Amino acid sequence: MAVEVVNTEESSIPQEEMVEKKIEAETEAETDPVPVQTEKKVEAEAVTVPVVEKAASFREESNFLSDLKESERKALFDLRARVEEAISTKSLFVEKEKEKEKEEEGEEVKCVGEGDKLEEEVFLWGVPLLPTKGTDATDVLLLKFLRAREFKPKEAFDMLRKTLIWRKSQNIDSILCDEKNNPNSDLDEACFIDGRDREGHPVCYNVLGGLSNTGLFETEEGRESLVRWRVRMMEKGIGMLEFEPGQVVSMTQVVDLKDAPRPGKKGVRAVLKRVVDVLQDNYPEMVARTIFINVPFWYYALSAIVAPFLTQRTKSKFILSRPATTNETLLK
Repeated sequence: MAVEVVNTEESSIPQEEMVEKKIEAETEAETDPVPVQTEKKVEAEAVTVPVVEKAASFREESNFLSDLKESERKALFDLRARVEEAISTKSLFVEKEKEKEKEEEGEEVKCVGEGDKLEEEVFLWGVPLLPTKGTDATDVLLLKFLRAREFKPKEAFDMLRKTLIWRKSQNIDSILCDEKNNPNSDLDEACFIDGRDREGHPVCYNVLGGLSNTGLFETEEGRESLVRWRVRMMEKGIGMLEFEPGQVVSMTQVVDLKDAPRPGKKGVRAVLKRVVDVLQDNYPEMVARTIFINVPFWYYALSAIVAPFLTQRTKSKFILSRPATTNETLLK
């Protein structure tokens, strides 16, 4: 199966400007009938966007300690120690800069709003974070952060800490209540979880065409609701995972781009960047693969703009399918 990924090394600011103009030109061209010869020309231009083809999709690594390389085990033990120390000193929820300032001033570093029972109560997605009181699930979760940071313990710990602080500041643990208290039929139809793939991953469907006429992209309040809605669906999908070695610990995303809002539409690009940032920074290794179906030509141009915000590991999980091959791709 071919996976098409934008080459970030070839992306540049001038190229982004060129791509944006191409998107606008294609948007205007769609309003008029296009002769066959013109269609061929557009297709030829579309494939000039720098794309790297992969022969196979991303493969998930094992979460059994016995399958890890020696260097990976050492990194895991290092991260365990960092988390253990941060919890025992009640500094896990303190931002790095503030912690350094307090240390220089001789103040005691405390966990913000967590109280004296912190050691017994630090969980992420239902998994205990204190290694000495945790289970195999703790290692599975820590390995996600390590893999997202190429097994660099310090960077993985910083990512974990920032994720916990972000979740607390955004009230993420109660975000599923938003769906019950503030139902939105437009969003419910545009994103939902239904069934599992052949490997057992929960499948989250994103039908972006349903967002085109909602008006949510046009206001800051609407854009924020779109970001929280996307986070809410991630939380719902994660609730279906089993954080144990050998079990399903990630989900599959299917993104239907048929009639999706164009990147030139007001607010679309801003929402896209915010969603990408939030998911990459706070949901490491939670998606096994993302399958884009009904991919229009303008998406390849858009991907050249989005590519700088994506890690190579994230892009290796992308599978793109044109309308003619949608059924074949999904059946695989």
